[in-house]
Amino acid sequence: MKISPYINLLLASTAVLSSCTTKQTVEKTRPNILYIMCDDHSYQTISAYGSEVSKLAPTPNIDRLASEGMLFDRAFVENSLSAPSRACLMTALYSHQNGQEQLCEGIDTTKTFFTELLHDDGYETGIVGKWHLMCEPKGFDYYHILDDQGKYYNPTFKSKETHGKYVQEKGYATSLITQHAIEFLDHRDKSKPFCLMVHHKAPHRNWMPEQKYLDLYEDVEFPVPATFWDDYEPRGVAAHTQKLNIANAMEMAQDLKVPELCDTTTAEGHFSYVCLMGELGRLTPEERAAWDKHYGPRNKKLLEAKLTGKELTVWKYQNYMKDYLRCIKSVDDSVGELLAYLEKEGLLDNTIIVYTSDQGFWMGEHGWFDKRFMYEESFRTPLLIRYPQAIKAGSRCSRLVQNLDFAPTLLDVAGVKVPEQMEGRSLVPLFGENRDTVEWRKSLYYHYYDYPTFHLVRRHDGVRTDRYKLIHFYGKGGVEGATPNMLKPGTRENRTFNMLSKANYFPTSSEDINYNELYDLEKDPNELNNLYGQPGYEEITKELQGLLDDYRTKLNVTEY
Repeated sequence: MKISPYINLLLASTAVLSSCTTKQTVEKTRPNILYIMCDDHSYQTISAYGSEVSKLAPTPNIDRLASEGMLFDRAFVENSLSAPSRACLMTALYSHQNGQEQLCEGIDTTKTFFTELLHDDGYETGIVGKWHLMCEPKGFDYYHILDDQGKYYNPTFKSKETHGKYVQEKGYATSLITQHAIEFLDHRDKSKPFCLMVHHKAPHRNWMPEQKYLDLYEDVEFPVPATFWDDYEPRGVAAHTQKLNIANAMEMAQDLKVPELCDTTTAEGHFSYVCLMGELGRLTPEERAAWDKHYGPRNKKLLEAKLTGKELTVWKYQNYMKDYLRCIKSVDDSVGELLAYLEKEGLLDNTIIVYTSDQGFWMGEHGWFDKRFMYEESFRTPLLIRYPQAIKAGSRCSRLVQNLDFAPTLLDVAGVKVPEQMEGRSLVPLFGENRDTVEWRKSLYYHYYDYPTFHLVRRHDGVRTDRYKLIHFYGKGGVEGATPNMLKPGTRENRTFNMLSKANYFPTSSEDINYNELYDLEKDPNELNNLYGQPGYEEITKELQGLLDDYRTKLNVTEY
């Protein structure tokens, strides 16, 4: 029988309508997941958290997630370092359980990644941007990931389509990551819900802004933190021997883009210079001209001023802040683009959106930059979640949560059973308005292992409650503290160790340590007064030591 063109059209329209209806039903019954994570984004520089700095450099698109969802005031990490934090995210296991204790090698790929469970349960999964685990992405239909830490300018990516080869792309890392995220969303199987992980390189050291933002905040003077001139008394050896201090550990070339003041005759100075030039060598002639137009006059002015001492330290702080916040501006733009896409496609209200960082970061508090310590600015991470199906707009949560909780949460909202071996807890019970009455954890455990390496932060573990924090510092000092992996030829840890040794980065002698610090976070939120061993704190010390011992026993922690 011959079918008229009109009937053909009607049948086709019906099929399309049926398909759309099916897809919409799938998407409505199972939420999509958009997980956005920056590298080293401090909560202090998100304006929804209300710091003075963030008021001068607002983040309106990230703030929207708070105004339309929930802001977490007490979100923390298990190990404040990039790769270990990412391993905790993927496995919901502590560092010693998943194997990723240090920055490079270590993750146990036999452990289940939560993306594998989502994929096997019908989600289309993708990751774009920084992966930074020394293994291939597991549980992803699609990946488009940076080489190692990644570069800001004209970076290299690999994907399934490049067959494991890194291919250079023209553009700025944050913009390219956003572009590839939208490509995934455009070409996904729309009959399935999706889980997309967008991992930005920014604002990781050495804070290289997008070209269009080179002059942003040029006339802004950021407030110097109250603890900027901290002398680290009465704290222990670890606070005194770190290399986090803006005054003497921030590199003039690598960090501050002033190669004119870099002493390339020293091994450390040469390394700093090479780091900067390696980045600048990626620029096109036009991009390099724009760079020189901004930094050239600034550097000339600095050289003429001949600043020293505290004046030079404040100059370093101001210029560090400006470059860091310029990188954040591009990240905020990216969040805005992704929100606009979801809204345009009708996906916004059925997508749980998580915004976080792989750890906290110092923005000059205690005179520091970077992370690693269990002190609050490093330990604490931003966390904002938008999920209209379960979270009332403008909500705020002050319960103790940790990055170990992220995987169980995403599995829970997807309706996927959370494996018993995962240590974290789903945050879903905290989404409702009765969150303050929900039975919840009273403490958190933290453990940092990566010493001796960049920044020389000593090994330590500890516990935090709502009010108190107990930290235990331990281990051999200097090169004697090197781990077996650092001494094993052929490992990345070994190459880093050897490079830093040649650059005379490690002290010629450094003492072994075994001591504690105790802080009352209610009376002393800046952690300036170590109360350990002081009269009147015997009971709380005993209580926290008991908690710490319990964690070590329960989790089978053997190093402390």
